[in-house]
Amino acid sequence: MRRRLGLALLLAFCVATGRVEAGTAVTLRWAVEADAVSLDPYTRNETAQLSLLGNVYEPLIRRAADLSLEPGLADSWQQTAPTTWTFHLRPGVVWQDGTPFTAADVLFSLRRVQAPTSLMHAITASISGAAAPDPLTVVLDTATPDPILPQELTTWYIMAEAWAQAHRTTAPALLVNGQEDFATRHAMGTGPFRIVLRDQDHRTVLERNPLWWDSAEGVPDRVEMTVITAPTTRVAALESGEVDLATDIPPQDAQYVARSAGLKLLSAPELRTIFLGMDQWREELLNSDVKGRNPFRDPRVRQAVALAIDENAIAARVLRGRARPTWLLWGPGVVGYDAALDHRPPPDPARAQALLAEAGYPNGFGLTLDCPNDRYVMDEAICTAIASMLTRVGIRTEVNARPKARFFSDIGPPRYATSFYLLGWTPPTYDAHNVLLNLAATRDGVRGAINYGGFSDPETDRLIDRIGATADPAPRLALIAEAARRLQAAFAYIPLHQQELLWGAKTTLDVPQSADGFLQLRFARIHK
Repeated sequence: MRRRLGLALLLAFCVATGRVEAGTAVTLRWAVEADAVSLDPYTRNETAQLSLLGNVYEPLIRRAADLSLEPGLADSWQQTAPTTWTFHLRPGVVWQDGTPFTAADVLFSLRRVQAPTSLMHAITASISGAAAPDPLTVVLDTATPDPILPQELTTWYIMAEAWAQAHRTTAPALLVNGQEDFATRHAMGTGPFRIVLRDQDHRTVLERNPLWWDSAEGVPDRVEMTVITAPTTRVAALESGEVDLATDIPPQDAQYVARSAGLKLLSAPELRTIFLGMDQWREELLNSDVKGRNPFRDPRVRQAVALAIDENAIAARVLRGRARPTWLLWGPGVVGYDAALDHRPPPDPARAQALLAEAGYPNGFGLTLDCPNDRYVMDEAICTAIASMLTRVGIRTEVNARPKARFFSDIGPPRYATSFYLLGWTPPTYDAHNVLLNLAATRDGVRGAINYGGFSDPETDRLIDRIGATADPAPRLALIAEAARRLQAAFAYIPLHQQELLWGAKTTLDVPQSADGFLQLRFARIHK
């Protein structure tokens, strides 16, 4: 009788917690090109990392499958004054260790995300103060009116104050020179999944969180994410059935996946814009044969770089037509996109050489192009093509390609150890203001968080401030267009293209492919 009672209690526990026997558990096996650098959501403003952690941690306001805003940890929110937002938190939410989620966790997370070592403070840059009138209410004050604050908060993942204090991680570790802390390799959120195994750069296993507040019907019980860096091996693992989903399918393999029995190709335009950045603040370039000067401080040199590059050839040949050439830092689908401003100047090598001579470099100069080799579609191949084009006009370019963990650590704060780099940016707000605030604003420790080249223009800064505080759509769009024209006239960056998302999946797997590149596992469904 005791044994039967024990079995009954065990069965009841399994039903209540969502745990099932291994033979009936639904497992999603997922292959990726490169791992998240850290499990701390405030250490890197990068899609691959935020996508993974968005299944463990949650924001106050989340994205639905169609990318519209919907309640997350906040049940509702209102702009109660021009510079005040009130958030009513969802009752009954608990952390994955069973402790209650309260307003104190939100206030703690605000302090943590705004810490000097955080690389995510731009998402809360407008917030100047916060208060918790009661355990389920948070009031956020902004320095100026911020009409798109709800959109900005969708990648601000809330962390547990007690957990962070217990593990001495009340501020994020700065991922430079191997620095890390407990939150770098461990995570504890309120989301649909919890991490049960973490083997950095190899394998991460997630299991469904039995304490999640939302419905988990149909959601996989277990997700095994495996890093397979070689594209051919990743595609082979998909074809052989070793994995159910492979993201980062290379363009040359797209049609092969589409024609393979039992597989399907998922493709969609991505909001991410790939661009080139240039050091415009140092007196002397790094890794260059130019001494005592910085050619990139002269807009004629930056224009020469733009005219030397045949982006249409890169999109057609390197990316097999799966990219959209652009002359803006944001593309279709982003608020503020203006097709009238999106016209690349045609390549003109002769004019590029003339501009170099006018700027005082008749014999050109040599430098290094920093590039990741596991982050964007065909990133190293793109850099190699660009280097060849630049070398032909006299800018002798060597490519320094390496894994994204080293790449981001090198070119980002606090060192900014780059003079010329390839980067991509997806505005999580789907609004041009996010691009301008992060890429074009003068660096001040909060603004210009991704402005690695140090571009600085007081008038652009004023425009960014006005855009951020303007709610009326028509004048706001006019201000965005004015800022775009200033960036183009200065050749502040060299936009290249918006890339296409390419995923391969079994036909038995349904998973939404969103333009922001995030994989929300709560929407994944596996059919027999």
